[in-house]
Order: sequence, then C-alpha cells, then structure tokens
Amino acid sequence: MCPLEGKIALVTGASAPRGIGRAIALRLAQDGAAVVVTDIKGIMEIDGKPVQRSDLLQATVSEISTTGGVAISLMLDVTKADNIDAVIGETISKFGRLDIVVNNAGSLAGSNSFLATTPTQWKSSFEVNLLGPMMVSQAAIPHMQKIGGGRIINIGSTGSLGAEPGFGAYTAMKHGLVGFSKTLAAEFGPDGILCNTVCPGYIATDMHNAANVRLAAERGISVGQTKEERYAHVATRDADLPEDVANAVAYLAGPQANYVTGINLPVTGGVTFGI
Repeated sequence: MCPLEGKIALVTGASAPRGIGRAIALRLAQDGAAVVVTDIKGIMEIDGKPVQRSDLLQATVSEISTTGGVAISLMLDVTKADNIDAVIGETISKFGRLDIVVNNAGSLAGSNSFLATTPTQWKSSFEVNLLGPMMVSQAAIPHMQKIGGGRIINIGSTGSLGAEPGFGAYTAMKHGLVGFSKTLAAEFGPDGILCNTVCPGYIATDMHNAANVRLAAERGISVGQTKEERYAHVATRDADLPEDVANAVAYLAGPQANYVTGINLPVTGGVTFGI
C-alpha cells in the first residue's frame, strides 16, 4: 500500500545520516511520494570525519532509488529567498506539482544562558527556525493552491511546548513556529492546505548523541550516566529514534489525517518538559 503515491514532497535539513530529516525523506518515499531532499551547502562532521552535505543527500537519494523510489537532491539555504524560489521552481519543473513540505531545517544558535545570548545569535536562530519555514511555505503555498490542497508539516520541539534554562533563542522560535503553523491552518484550510507541527523530544540523532558526549565530558561522568540524568523525566527513560518522528510526519502527510490541521503532535516519550 502506497498512501502517498503520486505525491511530491520536499524535506529541508535532510543530510544528517542519523537525522530526523533523512528519516522523514525515507519514510515518505516508502509511502510512495517522490521526495526532494535538501540541505545547506557545506561540510558536516560524521564520526570525526568531514563529509560534504551534498554527498550525504545523494546517498539518501541512492538509497531511495535502490528500493524503487524516486528522489532528487538540491542544495537549499532556507534563509535565502532566491535560493528557496529556485528550489521550488526546480521541483515544479521536474515533477509538475508540490504536495507536501516538511520544514525540518533547524539551528541551535544561542544555546546558552539568556544574558550571554547575543543579538547575532538570536537573529541567526530566528532566520533558520522561524523565518525559513515562513519563506519556504510562502513559496510553496501558491503551487498547492493550484492543485487544490497540500500539507505543510513543521518540525518543532519540546521547546515548542515548554521551556528550560539555556535555550532561550531556540525556545522562542519554536514557540513561534507553533503559532505560525496554526495561522497557516486557519488561513489556508479553505484551500485544502493542512498545516501541523510535530514536536520531537529527545531523539537519538547525530546532534543529540554529540550533546550527550559533550555534557558527559563537562560533568566528568560517563555518557551512560549523562543519559540517565537527562532522561529521568521521560516516561520511557530513553531517547527515541528519528524513524518514530518520521512515522508521525507520514501520518500527517497521508490520507488518514485528512481532517487534522493546526495541531501540535508530541513525539516525546511522555516527557514532562519545563515550565
């Protein structure tokens, strides 16, 4: 069964091998969508080695292709309007339509105490975490209107639902993303465009695993002890997998969510998060 057969999906921030974006791309392709996987140009360090993000995207395209799916990779900086327009234009030129947008690209700029957060860090967080989804959605929506509908799925965070010390910029933008999603849901529902937010908790991504290692070194304890401390307030007492976030996105992108819009869907292991 391919519930997304004939649909075209675009996923931002999809290069990390153990990342949420890549898992989403693979799952949407598994469900039958042709997928445009995107990320910013540059190098990512994987297991201590520098790797071009373009090569990582192409590896995801190859994996989708070997299982009979259809995918292309394009470089996309979500803070650049002309780059967004070019990528959306190339998607339409290649596939003739755009049905699903997953705004997954994000930044932890300004992840320190509020008084130590600089205006530059705050601006950087805003540009990636909130302005980027706005510009991508604004470029995509007219194409969705032409075909009678679509899905926009924004990737939030537990930082969209509560707050903890040390993540002021990120939390502010992720809260804003929820309001943005609800605005799109209200304004474009009559056009058949549904918009929702998926809010992951602790997910075992490259970024999260690196944070565990860093925190362990800073505290002089083992990675195992660090995980135990961090996950103590998670009902499942563990981090989740990117694939489980992808499952939530696939639900919201698919026909079973035809009457679901404007919601926040936590994928958090029952975490009780902050204030």
